[in-house]
Amino acid sequence: MEFDIAVLSGDGIGPEVIAEGVKVLEKVGSRFGHRFHLTYDDVGGIAIDKHGVPLRPETMEMARDADAVLFGAVGGPKWDDPKAGVRPEDGILEIRKALSLFANIRPVKVFPDLVESSVLKPGVLHGVDMVVIRELTGGLYYALPKNRRRTRRGWTGVDTLRYSQAEIERVLRVGFELARRRSGKLTSVDKANVLETSRLWRQVATELGEEYPDVELEHILVDNCAMQLIQRPSRFDVIVAENTFGDILTDEAAVLTASMGLLPSASLAEIPTEGRRARGLYEPIHGTAPDIAGRGIANPIAAILSVALMLRYSLGLTEEAAVVEQAVEAALDEGLRTPDIAAQPESATTTTQMGERIASRL
Repeated sequence: MEFDIAVLSGDGIGPEVIAEGVKVLEKVGSRFGHRFHLTYDDVGGIAIDKHGVPLRPETMEMARDADAVLFGAVGGPKWDDPKAGVRPEDGILEIRKALSLFANIRPVKVFPDLVESSVLKPGVLHGVDMVVIRELTGGLYYALPKNRRRTRRGWTGVDTLRYSQAEIERVLRVGFELARRRSGKLTSVDKANVLETSRLWRQVATELGEEYPDVELEHILVDNCAMQLIQRPSRFDVIVAENTFGDILTDEAAVLTASMGLLPSASLAEIPTEGRRARGLYEPIHGTAPDIAGRGIANPIAAILSVALMLRYSLGLTEEAAVVEQAVEAALDEGLRTPDIAAQPESATTTTQMGERIASRL
C-alpha cells in the first residue's frame, strides 16, 4: 500500500525526534511492503524566520492533501515576545482548526521497567494504562471575543468559554467508542458546579450515554480528577475533557510515566470506529525543549509512538502499529534509556541510538 505523509518537524528538538520516527516508519515500510511518500515543510518559529509566518498557505494545502501529518513541536525563547504579531504556536492552532482536528487522543501507559523512574511511589503506578481525550478546536482557545484593551482603570483581558452541543457530542462519542473497545468505562470531566458550559457538557454526556449501555459513564469535577490522577491513577481507563481541562490534565498525567518524552498523541478529524480510517495529525506531547536542542539527547519514543498511532488511526495498519509499540517496549526492557529516564545519565543512550535500536527490533 502507498501513503502520503506530510512531515512538519518544527523547532527545537522537533526535527531530531521526528527523524527517528521517520526512521521507524521507513523500516515498517520495508518489512510490510508499504511505501510512504514523505513531503517536508517548515512550521512554527523556523517558518517565521524563513517566510514571515508560522504556517504558509502552501504548507496548509500539503497537510490537507496528505493521508496524515507527522508533527514535531513549535516555539522557543527566540519567538516569545508577547507583543509579537505572530507566534510559532499559531501554526499548530491553525492546522487544528483548518483540518477540523477536534479530538486529541493521548495514551498514558506506565512501562513496568520505568516504575522506579517516576517521582510517584511504585505502588501508586501499578496497572496505569489510560487514554485521555481532549477536545481540541473549541473552548477558551478559540471562542470569541478574545482581546486585551486599555481602560481608565488599566488593562483588561477577555477570553470566551463557549461550546455547542454538537462540539461536545462529537468528542464524547470518541470517548464512548474507545471505552467500548477497552474496559467499558468512560470518565467525563467537567466543572458543572460552576460553569454553564460544563452543565451542558454533563447533560450531553448523560444523554449520549443512553446510546452506549455497554459503557459505564461517570462524571467527575476537574479538580477532583486532577487529585485522583496522582492518588489513584489506575482507576481511570478513558477520560474525556474539554480543551483547557484536557490540556492541563494530560501534562499532569505525563508525570506518571516518568517523562513527557514517552507520550504520543493523535489529533483526529473523525470518530475512530472499527475499520474506519480517520484524518489525523500525530505529535509527541512534549515541547521544543530548547535547552537540549541539538545535543542529541532528546527522547524520541514519544515521536515513535506517535508514528504507531498514525499507522493505527489514519492508515488502518493495526498490525504494524502493534509491532512498533512492541519494539519500543523491547528496547526499554533491554535497558535502553535516554537521559530523561536514565538512572545513570553518563551511560544514557542518544536520540539516534534509541531510534536505531527500536527500528532494528522491527
